[in-house]
Amino acid sequence: MTHRRAVALMVLATLLWSIAGVVTRHLESARSVEVTFWRSLFNAMAMTVALAWIRGPALWRELVRARWPVWVSGVCWAVMFTAFMVALTLTSVANVLVTVAIGPSITAIFARLFLGYRLPLRTWLSIVIGSIGIAWMFGQEAGRGISFAGTAVALLVPLAAAINWTLLQHISHGAGDPDKRLAQDMLPAALIGAVLSAGITLPFAYPLQSSHHDLSLLAMLGVVQLAIPCLLVVRLTRELPAPEIALLGLLEVVFGVAWAWIGAGERPTTGALAGGALVLGALVGNEMLALRRRHW
Repeated sequence: MTHRRAVALMVLATLLWSIAGVVTRHLESARSVEVTFWRSLFNAMAMTVALAWIRGPALWRELVRARWPVWVSGVCWAVMFTAFMVALTLTSVANVLVTVAIGPSITAIFARLFLGYRLPLRTWLSIVIGSIGIAWMFGQEAGRGISFAGTAVALLVPLAAAINWTLLQHISHGAGDPDKRLAQDMLPAALIGAVLSAGITLPFAYPLQSSHHDLSLLAMLGVVQLAIPCLLVVRLTRELPAPEIALLGLLEVVFGVAWAWIGAGERPTTGALAGGALVLGALVGNEMLALRRRHW
């Protein structure tokens, strides 16, 4: 896979991730933990079908014999799936996305500390500029009132994501596993995460109040917003470095705020839009410099 195609697929995955906020704003009766339960359940069902089609009966043997990195990654996915949706029910879409967007900085630090990965100067500059944009957006949202509980829950997402991307990067490059078979076994980790998330939230989801309308939207989130992009990103960790994946993930902030504005009337401030422009500019600049260097 070429770098350009890998970047394009990562942008597609980010676009799919970004619809969560606007869709949840159109739910009728499902609230808080129940939203997380149904989304994770439909996600687990979709992943089961997809992985069973890809792996066949070997899938179940792989799950039983899964090594510790698969389970650690699965726990990280479960935290990401659960905390993100719970945070969306506690505060605005913009607040959640802005908080989640500190992920690239945490991932870059983890990749440097644990993998010895040397980031090019352009990527560090992009992270700095993107972080300034995020801080700007956060400041604008703070003036409108922030749910600190929602922010605290949302902070779990970038932390778990940074651990996950760093682990997947480590495994995908065959570290400690010369034949790279473990890299091929990491796909079921997303399924483990979905099952754990659904199981953890089920006791807290009662009484179930979702209407048929809500279930249709949550099923779409489970399949389109989670299963497809998550499986895609696991594959892309074999093509893109963890910091670049996290950096491209910042597009979720821009896309998500735009969807919430267009589809749910959650209009961001002018300052928040300016911060989003900085984020987008940092991403575009990083990728253009990367392509230019490869062309030379």
